[in-house]
Amino acid sequence: MTPEALKQLLEYVAQGYLSPREALNKMRYFDFETVGNYAKIDNHRQLRTGFPEVIWGPGKTPEQIREIMQTMQGRNPVVMATRIEPEVYEELRREMPDLEYYREAKICALDRRYRSAEPQSVGVIGILTAGTADISVAVEAAVTASLSGFQVKRLWDVGVAGIHRLLGNWHLISDADVLIVVAGMEGALPSVVAGLADCPVIAVPTSIGYGASFNGLAPLLTMLNSCAAGVGVVNIDNGFGAAILAGQILRVGERLNRKMDQD
Repeated sequence: MTPEALKQLLEYVAQGYLSPREALNKMRYFDFETVGNYAKIDNHRQLRTGFPEVIWGPGKTPEQIREIMQTMQGRNPVVMATRIEPEVYEELRREMPDLEYYREAKICALDRRYRSAEPQSVGVIGILTAGTADISVAVEAAVTASLSGFQVKRLWDVGVAGIHRLLGNWHLISDADVLIVVAGMEGALPSVVAGLADCPVIAVPTSIGYGASFNGLAPLLTMLNSCAAGVGVVNIDNGFGAAILAGQILRVGERLNRKMDQD
């Protein structure tokens, strides 16, 4: 967004050619910022999608990650990087002492929002795992959802091999507005949950399992072939993507509620 383009846009608003809402919609697709010769930061992603651009850690040097995070920090309330190994975090925090690290999720974050006990967004995201081995993927989803401002409820190790563990905690599941269900092996848990729940279910296959699970391909296919309605599936081990999708669903619901109230 050049100063001239912004000035012209503001003049159109002042002269009545554009409403403030129309101008905001136009601004959502403006502006990116170059970092070195290796990155172009989308500074307006939060306006468009509700959450800032997130940094993918693998394949980047610690110096590149640090420079991108520091550049983004002044423009965004939360700056987040995923799949950050502990040794990379140790290098990053030497120059970013405020950097938070969620070790199990392998997520780094700079969060300058006012910290309060209350979530900043409407809606509850419930996250379930079939087994203990699936927890690292589920924690990636939980941390992402929390940094996105949503209330998160967690329920681990409630797979179909002992279905009474799931049914015995149904009160926690029924409170959720969106459910993220993480499973490896044969990947049956999302179908069971979707057959009982009254909200969208996002299924996350994990690479946990014996040889014939093909590093998550078997549960992925099971989830794609679910006979239960209302199941959406993300990629293998993609807890981050599941949380972002859950947040989008809840934001759309909130927007529709506002429209109904205005009508």
